[in-house]
Amino acid sequence: MDSSVALLLFGGFAVMMACNLPIAVSLGFSSVLVIWAVDLAPLQVLPQQLFSATDSWTLLAVPFFILAGNLLAKTAISARLVRLASVVVGQFPAGLGMVAIIVSIFFAGISGSGPADTAALGAILIPAMVKAGYNKNFSGALMAAGGGIGIIIPPSIALLIYGVVANASISKLFIAGILPGILIGLSLFVVVYLRCGRDPNIRPEKRGSLRDIAIALKDAIWGLLAPVIILGGIYGGIFTATEAAVVAVVYGVLVGFFIHRDLKWRDLPEILVDSGMTSGVVMILVCTASVFAWVLNTTGIAAAGAASLMGVASGKVIGLLLINAILIVAGCFMDAISIFYVFLPILLPVVKALGIDLVHFGVIMTVNLAIGQITPPVGVNLFVACGIARISMKEISRAVLPLVGAQAAALLIISFWPDLSLWLTRFVKTL
Repeated sequence: MDSSVALLLFGGFAVMMACNLPIAVSLGFSSVLVIWAVDLAPLQVLPQQLFSATDSWTLLAVPFFILAGNLLAKTAISARLVRLASVVVGQFPAGLGMVAIIVSIFFAGISGSGPADTAALGAILIPAMVKAGYNKNFSGALMAAGGGIGIIIPPSIALLIYGVVANASISKLFIAGILPGILIGLSLFVVVYLRCGRDPNIRPEKRGSLRDIAIALKDAIWGLLAPVIILGGIYGGIFTATEAAVVAVVYGVLVGFFIHRDLKWRDLPEILVDSGMTSGVVMILVCTASVFAWVLNTTGIAAAGAASLMGVASGKVIGLLLINAILIVAGCFMDAISIFYVFLPILLPVVKALGIDLVHFGVIMTVNLAIGQITPPVGVNLFVACGIARISMKEISRAVLPLVGAQAAALLIISFWPDLSLWLTRFVKTL
């Protein structure tokens, strides 16, 4: 591989990003630049690559999960889950902070999107936490960190994309994300308790009676059942991840329009348009990133990068630490989908050589990208939380540091304890 080709590809990408062009445009133009400059292939290869990138049965799950998430997010399910968690644990020290984490874990099983979770739950919990005496900056940071759990616990669009790119089992990836996602939540629990557990300015919630808990549970039951139905169907081999996405849409329609009746038929066009726009952005990114990945492989840049990385990684421990460091840094500047397509062609040969299970590595990579959602300058969850809390990026970036540290510690446990991710997958029936 000529190093000038790699310089042209990554240099062109960096320049376009520095010019504030969208990342999908930057990936696409830098790829076309290399194809044209080195006469890599006829330009007719572009439409072929763009078509093959999206010609996937598995990727059909993306728009369906997005639609299902929008349907359920626009109901009052989030408020009902918050109410249930509040009457159960709200009276404990830092109880409302714990409520935020618990609800983030449950809502992750509905949405599959970090920014969507942050927006849906933050609109309810950030004002409530501030009113109860929590620091506004920390409240926003906590909701942003909790939203990151949304791409770890299934259904996860990030795990879905990883499975397509790495050719790994989507069903196993979904199940593998459950325990690591809970561990990330527990790491946030520790920070919340140490930060807020003994703060005299924080007022605990009123203790809920058994009757209050029963009423709250009855109201929240349809929200609690959503992840059970989706994951239970996949876990039991009843349907694939793509079929589970369709089931989730049907469930969202039934709950939103007929059971809770939070949605009206006049809301449907807006929901469909929002879902279509989000799906379109994701698919455009998939298309241009797949062309970038094709250029990496065809020019030999990916193989050369993998060889260089193997030369530095003297063993599995050093290799995993190095890979985690690369992904953490990449997550500060790029979105999850782009990172999968740009870095996986380089990392997969290294991962296989080190003997790391592809499902386990998918979880490792996704946890890294969840941390990337709360690290500036491109932490998307931070931007969402800033808008809700009406604070600056500088203020929330300082407040989020202990939460990033806690998640990084959990990441190390997930990286070096494979059974945490893989234990449940041994019981999964795949279709």
